Amino acid sequence: MTGRGQRMLKRTVRRSRQLSAESIAKDLQTWCGLQMSPTTVRRELHGMGFHGRAAASKPSITKCNAKRRMPWCKARCHWTLEQWRRVLWRDQSRFSVWQSDGRTCLGLAVARKTVLA
Repeated sequence: MTGRGQRMLKRTVRRSRQLSAESIAKDLQTWCGLQMSPTTVRRELHGMGFHGRAAASKPSITKCNAKRRMPWCKARCHWTLEQWRRVLWRDQSRFSVWQSDGRTCLGLAVARKTVLA
């Protein structure tokens, strides 16, 4: 693949991270006239550092929870860094052994993780 084709491929993936390899191949053919199979798209993207990852599930905030959060936040908005360091943060994970848990997959996206500091 030429350098121009690689740049177009990278731009396409960055613009829309949830596209499948098949739709990326069709888009490149339509926009640029590049004939490429979905397998070639995957291989090139893996070489560029793009890999498919499962989407992180984010809990929805209920109206009741949103009302309770505001006073909690206002009561702690002036805390020092030392006070926040004494807070025990825990990760609540749910595991499903025998059934699908309904996770969705992001097609060919670079994994990103938000870190609270």
